[in-house]
Amino acid sequence: MSSIDFYGFGLIVVDGKEYSSDIIIFPDKIKSEWWRKRGHELCLDDIADVLDQKPEVLVVGTGASGLMKVLSEVKKAAQARGIKLIVESTDKACNTYNELSRSQKVVVAFHLTC
Repeated sequence: MSSIDFYGFGLIVVDGKEYSSDIIIFPDKIKSEWWRKRGHELCLDDIADVLDQKPEVLVVGTGASGLMKVLSEVKKAAQARGIKLIVESTDKACNTYNELSRSQKVVVAFHLTC
């Protein structure tokens, strides 16, 4: 289980390692330099590998100002698989991830800017 040490616009520190591009944190790995097909929209194809992991919770950090939108297809797919979806600005999502990942299988997808 990873822990988020710091988040600021365009930068996140996870387990002491700095990342300056969007990332997905899985229970056993970090996918760095994650990018979405449509920039500021999160579609189903962007998180196919996340859904395959069958987490209990998927946390989505939508950026510093919350500008990334989660499309309804993502919400429906998560619900159909019994995955709790939490969508928050990235600073709040960091705190949510750190809290929930101690007791649940959580995957988090972070947009670091906007």
